[in-house]
Amino acid sequence: MRKLFDNTEVAFEIKSNSELDRAFYLFEMIKREPLVKIGTVLTKFALKTHLPVEGIIRATVFDHFCGGVTEQDCMAIIEKMYTHKVHSVLDYSAEGKEDENQFDLTMQKTLNNIKFGKELGSVPFAVFKPSGFGKSEIYRKLTENEQLNSYEKVEWKRIKERYDTVCKAAFNMDVPLLIDAEESWMQDAVDDLIEEMMQKYNQEKVVIFGTLQLYRWDRLDYLKGLHKRSKEKGYKIGMKLVRGAYMEKERERAKDKGYTNPICKDKEATDKMFNDVLSYMIENIDEMAVFAGTHNEESSYLLMDLLENSKVNKNDIRVWFGQLYGMSDHISYNLAKSGYNVAKYLPYGPVRDVMPYLIRRAEENTSVAGQTSRELRLLKEERERRKV
Repeated sequence: MRKLFDNTEVAFEIKSNSELDRAFYLFEMIKREPLVKIGTVLTKFALKTHLPVEGIIRATVFDHFCGGVTEQDCMAIIEKMYTHKVHSVLDYSAEGKEDENQFDLTMQKTLNNIKFGKELGSVPFAVFKPSGFGKSEIYRKLTENEQLNSYEKVEWKRIKERYDTVCKAAFNMDVPLLIDAEESWMQDAVDDLIEEMMQKYNQEKVVIFGTLQLYRWDRLDYLKGLHKRSKEKGYKIGMKLVRGAYMEKERERAKDKGYTNPICKDKEATDKMFNDVLSYMIENIDEMAVFAGTHNEESSYLLMDLLENSKVNKNDIRVWFGQLYGMSDHISYNLAKSGYNVAKYLPYGPVRDVMPYLIRRAEENTSVAGQTSRELRLLKEERERRKV
């Protein structure tokens, strides 16, 4: 069982030799941290000054980690992955724009993706990021118990309306909706709103999913509290589990502002938190649904064991494994071939608007110990197997 993820033939079956080469050389570049930092600065400069670099970005990092510029662009990849039972979660990944028109556009994209989910068995979820629906500063103020001014109160009302619009559509079309996490100083406001949506739309089964970033040491306690409230009010809990995406920012802000660091003390503590929450959710699976977003092999094996020991079918619709497109194919494709529910997050959007997401991906890959080395080792093994 513990050798399931070693099968590189299954992992990279849908990649052509040239795609395999591109992935190999891309991760070779990402492995070099100074190169990532220099590349990030140069890319930001080139995009800001409108230098013609979009073609280069599109042909390398963009096409490896993203499905395309539009939903239609993504269809070929969605269909290709689905031939190997790997599903897609279309993720409109434009970041960093904070105006009402952009928020409405992101809501419309989310509604379109819910419709995709209704029509296509290959797209079982829709997703959005809270900061895509409203200003980060408003979430922060509410989380930190600061008063909103009159304009912000109107904007918060609009944020709540956007949430309810997409959650209602997800409920009516029976397409589960994943709501991503944000930095800790915004997250309480997000959690409160998601809880409201769960209470409204998760009465019979899980439609609305929140996200737990499990590099935070308080998340199991939060989940237990939520579970207690959900039982009292008669609704079910959906959670996407991730380790987290903002570690350095979190530590620096806690230090600067003099509050307790919300991040687990080390990787071992984070791994334990992830696995403890996973175990808790499977123990309570009749009242929950879980989307385990992980690139960690041990956590993936643990979930397989938990399902077997709990006599839960491996393809039970309440349990999903998830990875990012362009990463950890050895986990995704081998799990799917073994009969588990697997979905890849498939980011898309205009090249310029998706760059903040791509830069974060590259930086995360250099900071997560072993991630890039593992991708390289597996790609190298498959190239050697094919004699590329």
